[in-house]
Amino acid sequence: MLSLGDSNLLLLDTHVWIWFMLATADLRSRHRTEINQAAMAGRVRIAAISLWEAAMLASRGRVRLEKPIALWIPRALTAPGILVEPLTPEIAIESCQLPGQTHGDPADRMIIATARVIGASLMTHDRAILDYARGGHLKVIRA
Repeated sequence: MLSLGDSNLLLLDTHVWIWFMLATADLRSRHRTEINQAAMAGRVRIAAISLWEAAMLASRGRVRLEKPIALWIPRALTAPGILVEPLTPEIAIESCQLPGQTHGDPADRMIIATARVIGASLMTHDRAILDYARGGHLKVIRA
């Protein structure tokens, strides 16, 4: 697994973004510091699909937010130094052509593809993504 020093951009997996924005204990202080430092440099990215995934988690009651999702997402996106990485044709195609044994979840495939296309390290706690990264196809930071 890598540290942010190995990559210019830091892509947050959906759950890491939510943990960061809610300031939950699920995210270790060293990772919170790493995200804050990257954000101060304008290097934190959120995959566009993470907006949809956060909305799905909220609608299914799998995440509790302090506001309705329609208010929470716009507020979360105003955090300094955090930008949404759009879903481009290149990312869409990459998500269907990932090398190695790939993750079955389409949203996670889009997140992986986003990290690969923009050359970012992906901060995640997702076991399947961490396992995939061991094949050398993805730079990750274990959250």
